[in-house]
Amino acid sequence: MGFPQGKGAWTATVGTKGQIVIPKEARDMFGIKPGDTLIILGDRERGLAIPPKDQIDGWASQVFGGER
Repeated sequence: MGFPQGKGAWTATVGTKGQIVIPKEARDMFGIKPGDTLIILGDRERGLAIPPKDQIDGWASQVFGGER
């Protein structure tokens, strides 16, 4: 299945220590490099989000502000 430019979907497996590996394609798309710190946002009803570094403020507002 192909995705439009700039979009994608991947899977990751959680290891025994609770770690996940972000797929290479996703790391490349979002410029994630070794040593980067990521923010993981969570909402029990809506799930987890790992926003791009340059969009953290907008994502946090959507997740915690209740917008749908």
